[in-house]
This record gives sequence, structure tokens and C-alpha cells, in this order.
Amino acid sequence: MDIDGKYYRAFKERLEKLDAQSSKEKIRKQHAKGKLTARERLDILLDEGSFEEIDAFVVPDTEGIEFGKVEKNYGDGVITGHGKINNRLVFIYAQDFTVMGGSLGIVHARKIVKTQEMALKMGAPIIALIDSGGARIQEGIASLSGYASIFHNIIRSSGIIPQIAVIMGPAAGGAVYSPALMDFVFMTSYTSYMFVTGPNVVKEVLNEDVSFEELGGAEIHAKKSGVANFIYDDEENTILGLKKFFSYIPSNNVENPPRIEEENKTPGENKKLLEIVPDDPNKAYDVKEVILNIVDKNSFYEASELFAPNIITAFARLDGKTIGIIANQPKVLAGVLDINSSVKGARFIRFCDNYNIPLLTFEDVPGFLPGIDQEHSGIIRHGAKLLYAYSEASVPKITVILRKSYGGAYIVMNSKNLGGDFNYAWPTAEIAVMGPEGAVAILYRKELAETEDPKKLKAKLVKKYRDRIANPFVADEKGFIDEVIDPATTRTKLITAFEALANKWVEVPSRKHGNIPL
Repeated sequence: MDIDGKYYRAFKERLEKLDAQSSKEKIRKQHAKGKLTARERLDILLDEGSFEEIDAFVVPDTEGIEFGKVEKNYGDGVITGHGKINNRLVFIYAQDFTVMGGSLGIVHARKIVKTQEMALKMGAPIIALIDSGGARIQEGIASLSGYASIFHNIIRSSGIIPQIAVIMGPAAGGAVYSPALMDFVFMTSYTSYMFVTGPNVVKEVLNEDVSFEELGGAEIHAKKSGVANFIYDDEENTILGLKKFFSYIPSNNVENPPRIEEENKTPGENKKLLEIVPDDPNKAYDVKEVILNIVDKNSFYEASELFAPNIITAFARLDGKTIGIIANQPKVLAGVLDINSSVKGARFIRFCDNYNIPLLTFEDVPGFLPGIDQEHSGIIRHGAKLLYAYSEASVPKITVILRKSYGGAYIVMNSKNLGGDFNYAWPTAEIAVMGPEGAVAILYRKELAETEDPKKLKAKLVKKYRDRIANPFVADEKGFIDEVIDPATTRTKLITAFEALANKWVEVPSRKHGNIPL
């Protein structure tokens, strides 16, 4: 080809024009907000030289625009394409706030839809780097129809390919339903926001003054709403967290998660596990100490850490293989189940089941949180979500009862008759319809009222109840658990059990879908 010919010159001129769109002034403004540009984010996230851009030179549709103006920029405010993370294919779209505020018009939407459809066909994860002012007002209903197509594709791909949203700036109005429909949401403190209606609308309608951060900042969504699963202090660490997350998951629903060999082997027998759970059933402890002494070193990666901390949901590895962990946390609300923890646990379980990630449950739960607020807010319906998720999950499921396992909460937390494959208990376990104190108070109400020393009698009856009914050996002998195990050998026991379950196959009745109590 003649490099001085007019066609090649035109080719080079287009590339130069595309590059010139990212002016130094626009980049400076983005950096001044503590934000990276869309291309800088891609450079950090993807393996060097692996990104292949698609539709870089499309331009926005300006036909029929009567109000305002639309800039005739290449790419229409979103960068789309595919690349690799640790040599694994991913599809990606990154909204560019320096072009019309990253607003979504119909061409912008078509680029995203095309990327979604390619990801689904290739069986590859899709990542959305969201930094957008929302629907492009100038285009009216066309931009709204674009959002609808994006949402429809997310739902079509759900459970087939992992879909991850990374909020890198604003996500407002209808735009928030993209991350809400996806599998996990990453946010950055102080520079990313999500809300259906912004502070100005809140002020106008409700006459309430609220800042962007107070209304929909990362900390609000990580602690209160539960919308954000991971938050980091800056964009670079957010992206690095995303790369770490990808090391735990497969590329689609027919693959298994990648195996990563453990560098420093965790001991198969660990005496530290004998010292963590207190002898006094009313004393709290940190269940993370139990987990960290069982899983592969440096493999614990918690999701939704700040939301509903009375239950832990996390990824980890056992002998190099990814597992999903659900654990009651006795140091927060004594580990009780409530509305938020039930929904959090159910959502995590369903993700793991979608993507062939075995489930490991550490149980220490005194029951469901009582009270008018919980009952009136629907603890029955929300608690049933956790029950449904455990029962429906067909991946290998193992439970270790560390201490308390009472009543309905015993059933919900992957009990044997709910479909648990292997159910173990430590000698410290207490398995019963209710706690010894409550049971004695009901069963011996009359005797306690008539005795001269009710405190002494109650203590005697509580001990008797704990020894004869709540004792884990009773459950073991009746076959409701598979074995009471030595806590020190828990890791070895679990590795062996998961190996035995490696080829587990569950045939389910033909149906369109079940009706989870949403």
C-alpha cells in the first residue's frame, strides 16, 4: 500500500482525530475530580496490549434533535471492546465522562448492546465501567429505549456469564438499574454515586437538603442499601480489587472456577481451632478467625463486608479450589438472621450456584431476630429467600455447625433435610428447637414458679437439656448430621468431602422457573 496515498492518509487522520478528542483540558478536569479517564481505567484493568476496541468511529445520531445540541464526537461517549484479564477473555464497555458527560444516546446504547451480545455468544464475562450523567435528554425516548435494550440483555445473560458493574462516577435515574441487575457492584469512595433521583429533585419535591455522598455515595450503598458489594478508596484500587475478584470465578456457567495453587500450605491439622469458640455459649467470638485458620492462606475475599455484618459472605480457596462461604457472625447481633442478612446470603448463594462454586456454611445462629419491625417488614418472606436459595442450589453444599443451631434457623442454614450434602458439627455444637434457657422456661414454667430457688433449678434443668437434647452427639446418633468432628482437623475433612462431591449431579424436574418469594 502506498503510505502517501489519500486513503491511507485518511485512515491516519481519523486515528489522529479520535486521539485528539481526549484534550488535555478534558483530562485535567477528570483528574481534578479524583477520577481516571476511561482509557486509563482500561489500561490498568486489562493485560497490556490485549484491548481490541469495537465501533471506535461511530458517531451519535443527531437527526431530529430540536432541543440542545449533540457533539459529533467519535465513539459517542462510550468505549467498547474486548481484552484479557490474567489471559482470560472479557468484554467491556467504559463510559467516557469527558464526552457529553458520558450520557447515553441511542448509538451509545447500541454499542453497549452489541458488546453484550458478543459476550453472551462467546461465553465471556462482561464488565461495565459506569461514569455517566444518565439518559441524553436531547434524544428523548430514543435514549430511554436504549436503556431498556441494555436491561433486557443483562437479564438474558443472567446466570450464563458473570456481569460486573464498576461505578466510576455518577449513575443516575434509570441508569442505576444496570448495576442493580448485574451480579456484583464495585464503587469508589467519594467519586462514585448511585441514585434514582438526585439531590436537586429531593430538594424540590421533599424540601430536604442532601449531598451526593449522603444520598448515594459508596459508603451508603455498602452499609445501608447493600447495593454495593465492594468499595475502595480510589479508582486504581477499585480496579485492582476487580482483577482479584476475577481470579475466583469462571468465565461462564458451564466452566469451573480456575484453580490456583497455594504457595504456603495451610496445615491440615490446626490446634488453634480448638481455642476460638468459647465454652460459654453466651460469649461472642469472631467467626473470621475460624475461617482464616481453615482456608488457603491469603485466599479469603469478603463480599458485602459492611452490609448486614451478622452474616459473612466471601470467596476463598480450599486446596487451590474456589469455594463460596456463608457464615453467621456471633460478634454482631449474636449472629442472628434478620431481613438484610437473609437477602444478602440468598443473593450470594444463587451467584455461587450459577457459576459452579461449591458452598461452605459455618453455622452459629440462635435464630431469627424477633421484633415488631422485623415482622412488619416481612422477615417471613425475606427469610424464606435464604431457605429457597439453599434448597435450590445444586452445587456441593457442606455445613459445619460450630455452636448454636436453633429452630427455624437450623433448618435454613443448609440443614441435612434441606439438601446439605455433608453436615458436620464441632463438639461445641448445640442443636435444638430453641436455646436451653428458653426451652426450660417454657417446659418447666410451673415448676420454676413453685420452687423456692428458681435460679438454682433453672441452671440444673438447662444443663440437663444441653446434655440430653442440644448435645451434637444426639443429632449424630439420629443421623441428622453426618459426623461430630475434631475442630483441629476441619480443613482436611472439608477438602476430602469436597473432593468426594466433585462430580455431584442433581436432576431437577422440568419447569420454566421456580417462584422465589421476592
